Amino acid sequence: MIDSHCHLADTAFDDDLPAVLARAREVGVERIVTIADNLPEAEKCIGLAREFPQLFATVGVHPHNAKEWKRGDADRLRTMVASSQKVRAIGEIGLDYHYDLSPRDVQRDVFREQLSLAKEMPLPAVIHCREAIADVKAIIGDVGAEKFVLHCCTEAWNDVSALVERGAFLSFTGMVTYPKADVIRSTVEQCPIEKLMIETDAPYLAPVPYRGKRNEPAFVAEVLRKVAEIKRMDIVEVDRITTENALRFFGIALVG
Repeated sequence: MIDSHCHLADTAFDDDLPAVLARAREVGVERIVTIADNLPEAEKCIGLAREFPQLFATVGVHPHNAKEWKRGDADRLRTMVASSQKVRAIGEIGLDYHYDLSPRDVQRDVFREQLSLAKEMPLPAVIHCREAIADVKAIIGDVGAEKFVLHCCTEAWNDVSALVERGAFLSFTGMVTYPKADVIRSTVEQCPIEKLMIETDAPYLAPVPYRGKRNEPAFVAEVLRKVAEIKRMDIVEVDRITTENALRFFGIALVG
């Protein structure tokens, strides 16, 4: 298994990260992608990836933090990418119209600039979308983004099917286990398995039966189990395919 999206640079893991990683390894999580939400966190993600062989990193600015974006930050991201071969994507970037912690026009500008950077590098983009799917699709189309994943996908299939047709991956969290998440489960059911990845988004969104607790990469096994159930597929086969999907997407190797 691969946890394709979690936030190990979050302070929630400061006290016991080695133990967290050991528990993940015990349940078969061989690789983990730790995601950045801002530039200081991106530096921390790179440091963790250097320290722990099973970790890979992304660099980027979350829409919540778009208001902090400054001239020259794109160059800072370029420097971070060049600093380590373990930086495998630009992210987490995108739009969030639910909390609106940054003005929407600023979010759009910063998303567009980072998505363009990902295309330039070239690196895949890890995209956050909450209540903003129309604008996310419009910016993806304008930029001509070629390799991207819609992480923590909660959208209805009709709203994301066109993105999948143009090559997007959809990644699903522990929310797929929640009793009221019928829309998410329907999207899982309709998404081709070759375009599907699994993640935790830890420390957030712990799956049933851990809901309400701190999430961690080991719990991605519950996401895998639920996806296999929804797809009516053997869990070993779903594990193999979603792992291969993540390996190809991030350009990493399952060795060592």
